[in-house]
Amino acid sequence: MSRYAFLILPSHNRVYADASAALVRAELAVFSAAVLGGRVREIGEEDIGGVRYVTFDADGLSDHDARLLANLSSMYALFAVEGDVLRPVPLRRLDRFGDDLITIPKYAGKTNEQFTKLLLNVTLLSSAFAPEMLTRRFSVLDPLCGRGTTLNQALMYGFDACGCDIDRRDVEAYAVFIQRWLKDKRLKHQADVAPVRRNKQVVARRLTVTLAATREEYKAGDVQHLDVVDAETTRLLEFFRPGSADLVVADLPYGVQHASRSGAAAKTQARSPLELLAEAAPVWAKALRPGGALGISWNTFVAARAAATSALAAAGLTVCDGGPYLTFRHRVDQAIMRDILVARKP
Repeated sequence: MSRYAFLILPSHNRVYADASAALVRAELAVFSAAVLGGRVREIGEEDIGGVRYVTFDADGLSDHDARLLANLSSMYALFAVEGDVLRPVPLRRLDRFGDDLITIPKYAGKTNEQFTKLLLNVTLLSSAFAPEMLTRRFSVLDPLCGRGTTLNQALMYGFDACGCDIDRRDVEAYAVFIQRWLKDKRLKHQADVAPVRRNKQVVARRLTVTLAATREEYKAGDVQHLDVVDAETTRLLEFFRPGSADLVVADLPYGVQHASRSGAAAKTQARSPLELLAEAAPVWAKALRPGGALGISWNTFVAARAAATSALAAAGLTVCDGGPYLTFRHRVDQAIMRDILVARKP
């Protein structure tokens, strides 16, 4: 049995930094159960040389194991503990682009980037496709995509990403950002923003992007796809095929007004998160292919976990509701106690 220790990635958000060690411990337990055969044990925290580390035991990590763990949301550096010596373990992350894809956008109400990555990781690991984390080009759907934090994390991993949001201003802001970012990075791509018409009426506007990390990949057709529409989430099957998503990942409205809204977006926010979940979960479940997983985060002050669980079960999903899945609850601010819930489509 070998001992390992890793440093937590620094966070500019002080509250999240305080919670990050406990959250990544729960995330590590999900990694262990899903793709490491339960070989990670004795997960804890320890001061080494006056610095706080997350520690764990494992029966020797292979290069493949280390490549999986490199994607933990808050892992900064991993070490094998050998007596009084910390030996660095090389980390090869899935990341295909610079982290400015995630960190540049700044706006009121933006979800913490490390938490977004955690939610995507835990959802992926709860799917039937978890063993393919390093090789599969997952299709990720965010049905409440806002300005695209989850979409960008999916792109960072090399996945395809699609999303919808009722707030046209958010979708327009995201379209401006991603096209500017692609041009600044000189990445080979094609991008288009066009109206979607039904019966000669414009029902939405759609951003479509095809991109690749290198020109060689683009020429070979080894490309990623981004597809975003400004539409109400219960209408998403008008734009995306049923059974086309491997993962559905959503950050529900917290019931807290981060910024002024008007029109349709304000009406959506006026709906309680639980009402929204009850209406939308059956649609989101239809978007998933069998074996796919849905992960949501929400404010437990405005919706009890049992009620959220019931909404997902009523949509025909099997909820993961034991072990580490019960240890992700954490405080965001005085008005928000955030938790996550993950379910798989049979």
